[in-house]
Amino acid sequence: MEANLPQVGITMGDPVGVGPEIIAKALSDPCVLRCCRPVIYGNATRLRAGAASTGVRLRIAEVPSINDVRRGHHGIPVINPAAIDTEGLEWGKPSPASGMAMAAYLNTAIDDAMAGRIAAIATGPINKLALKMADIPFSGHTEILAERTGTRNYAMMLAGNRLKVVLATIHIPIEQVPRALTTQGIANIVTLTDHALKTRFGLPAPRIAVAGLNPHAGESGLFGAEEEKIILPAIDLAASQGIIVTGPHPPDTVFLKASQGVFDAVVSMYHDQGLGPFKMIHFDAGVNTTLGLPIVRTSVDHGTAYDIAGSGEASPASMVAAITMAADQVRWLNRNCSP
Repeated sequence: MEANLPQVGITMGDPVGVGPEIIAKALSDPCVLRCCRPVIYGNATRLRAGAASTGVRLRIAEVPSINDVRRGHHGIPVINPAAIDTEGLEWGKPSPASGMAMAAYLNTAIDDAMAGRIAAIATGPINKLALKMADIPFSGHTEILAERTGTRNYAMMLAGNRLKVVLATIHIPIEQVPRALTTQGIANIVTLTDHALKTRFGLPAPRIAVAGLNPHAGESGLFGAEEEKIILPAIDLAASQGIIVTGPHPPDTVFLKASQGVFDAVVSMYHDQGLGPFKMIHFDAGVNTTLGLPIVRTSVDHGTAYDIAGSGEASPASMVAAITMAADQVRWLNRNCSP
């Protein structure tokens, strides 16, 4: 690993999920070590067990904190916050202990990223049930990151090489979506998307499409009024700022057009509207990245997969893509900040 490569913190996620094995597999991929200097936030014992399940041989250097990571270390640095004990945990069985562990890995990485001690974070999968079991009052990574970084205007982007989707609403019931959509909120999401595509993906003039909420984007009010009352004014507001944005587009065609290169990203009105098409194309190697944060954060686009945890079967493709995308975003940001 070259000394000038960005240092990317990789959080293990739930230590009883597939996180340990996909990280082990990812670290054996040459492209990961060519793009960054990885630091693992997790438990070395669980990482070794994950590696053993896959047949991967890893050299690990356990260190107390990021301040103890040295470029001359012979092995991948592993930081276990507060020496959290995972003894007795079983693959595929979430518990209060596993919930506390995955939150500690993430929070320590956030602290180090905010202090500039690491350049980016790539997160392994966590589980909402385990968070609840540990009495942690958040529903997922995005909400924790926003709270810890003091970010109020943020968005979730699912990114692949053919399709990028940004969500206007995230984890809420379908019946609440129309009430949650606002003109200013959608305009903010479009602005975040435009800024991220320019600064973190290297697109000088990104083309953004906004999906409608209703069938056929409302068909001029025949199938719903949200397009005319909320979404179109948001598009006009964003366009008035010089952003290349169009819509509202019929949801049944806009994702296909984006995957064919007509648009650089699609702003989707709700979770499954965007993730359904995205996962049809990028199920194995999609990446979740949070827009609007003061730090770079990417993540695998899948869950803890408790049913196969510890078996060595989990694909590392999304983890590899998350790590390499984090390093790429750091490089674009550094280029944009250069005098």
